[in-house]
Amino acid sequence: MSLVTTKDLMLDAQKNHYAIGAFNAENMEMVQAIIAAAEELRAPVIVQTTPGTLKYASPAMFHAMVAAAASEASVPVVMHLDHGSSYELAMQAFRAGYTSVMIDGSHHVFEENIEITKKVVEYAHDHGVVVEAELGTLAGIEDEVKVEEGHASYTRPEEVEEFVTKTGCDSLAIAIGTSHGAYKFKPGQKPQLRFDILQQVSDRLPGFPIVLHGASSVIQAVVETVN
Repeated sequence: MSLVTTKDLMLDAQKNHYAIGAFNAENMEMVQAIIAAAEELRAPVIVQTTPGTLKYASPAMFHAMVAAAASEASVPVVMHLDHGSSYELAMQAFRAGYTSVMIDGSHHVFEENIEITKKVVEYAHDHGVVVEAELGTLAGIEDEVKVEEGHASYTRPEEVEEFVTKTGCDSLAIAIGTSHGAYKFKPGQKPQLRFDILQQVSDRLPGFPIVLHGASSVIQAVVETVN
């Protein structure tokens, strides 16, 4: 089937208490593996590229690979820009045919985050593309996103309604204590996830799609609790 957006998929996931996996692809073999796994599990999937990945090959190149693989798949496949670092990069993804983009303005102050996110949303919605935004910052390293442990910040639940209303974003990435990178939940570690923040955000945005980054190696019991 052709590429789809996350909008209906995420609403169904939110309603039925499951998560949709989003996986970064760096080359053709990773695209094939991600979609093959989704087919085996009969699960919708989000294939995404980061700003760093797009220095290796263009958005058009990655879109062509994912679109070709999706055309042969029987499960819904979304093509997503992960941690879009600027309005200009989001525009490149739009023009290449991505069906979903993230604009990560979390390193800006609240008002500036709203401003840049709203600008991307207005263009995206005019062209049938959905937008993920972010409030709060995760520790760790993913591609070009690097945040020291002491500089991470939890999402403030009291800000989410204003942010979503003013920006018009379609989903919101929040920070509850997960972190970027694969080396979490090692023996001896006791990560403290703020399920209270997740609950408050869900209460303030009933039925609204929530995104959690930093899922690599998160233990299954925690994933089930989040779902």
